[in-house]
Amino acid sequence: MGAKARSMSPLKGLNIHSLTPLANFTTWRVGGPAEWLAEPTSIHELRALISYANEQQIHYQIIGAGSNLLIHDDGLKGLSLCTRKLNGSTVDRNTGIVEALAGEPIPSLARIAAREGLHGLEWAVGIPGTIGGAAVMNAGAQGGCIADCLDSVKVISPKSNEPFELTKKELCYGYRHSRLQEEKLTVVSARLLLEPGHKKEDLALKTNMNLTHRTTTQPYHLPSCGSVFRNPEPLKAGQLIENLGLKGHRIGGAEISKLHANFIVNIDNATAKDIKNLIEFIQIKVREAHGLILQPEVKQLGFVVNA
Repeated sequence: MGAKARSMSPLKGLNIHSLTPLANFTTWRVGGPAEWLAEPTSIHELRALISYANEQQIHYQIIGAGSNLLIHDDGLKGLSLCTRKLNGSTVDRNTGIVEALAGEPIPSLARIAAREGLHGLEWAVGIPGTIGGAAVMNAGAQGGCIADCLDSVKVISPKSNEPFELTKKELCYGYRHSRLQEEKLTVVSARLLLEPGHKKEDLALKTNMNLTHRTTTQPYHLPSCGSVFRNPEPLKAGQLIENLGLKGHRIGGAEISKLHANFIVNIDNATAKDIKNLIEFIQIKVREAHGLILQPEVKQLGFVVNA
């Protein structure tokens, strides 16, 4: 992308910023500038921004909280919509129904559920993402995943921009997969069905144990995107990489974590190119050794593969 953004008419009541560094919006801390960037704080604002982008014939993309995202060093053209300020939730301790906006952080939602005696989100406490991203990716950990407790999502399409509901069945969930990865639908909120009536102390203990396990076995003290590759079940991607002696291998400022081989960490001002090259290096080594092609969980924006 060039160093100058195209002219864009102001949109009343909404802030749209030009040439904003996207490294500040990803957990890897890499990525070039957004041609334009907006952070909607409500569904109304999000819909207005999408309508505006469509009217102006400007490409837009949702970047969420940037926790499962690799953005090209040249940045992104068009309008990037960060939904991390589109947050908030309501919890019914009697029915177990939880309604959450797309930008609600999963760890905080897991904590809230535990305090209300609701079972079903203890696994999610260490996931550095939002409920919207979790619904798209069918995020999971500790033997659980969002499909286990999700009832439905509200989405908007670029054609109508009117919110409509998709049930769990309609989302066609699989391992780290959903229909939402194949269609340009934007998640605005999700409804979860959790089990009410559990002891808060038991849920808090389980939640804390899960968090301790994740923070002691995974490199959460360094910038990363979480797990890089899907597990080629029944095998584990991290074990395959570790068995090849690749822990600690570096390209530029990116390193295969010495703590968990399915993590790539930014240890010294890595670039997106460093990380991309390291992903491809791992894929080559695993393919040569096992005849398997590891599939990344991480979404890559601005690269040829996403063109």
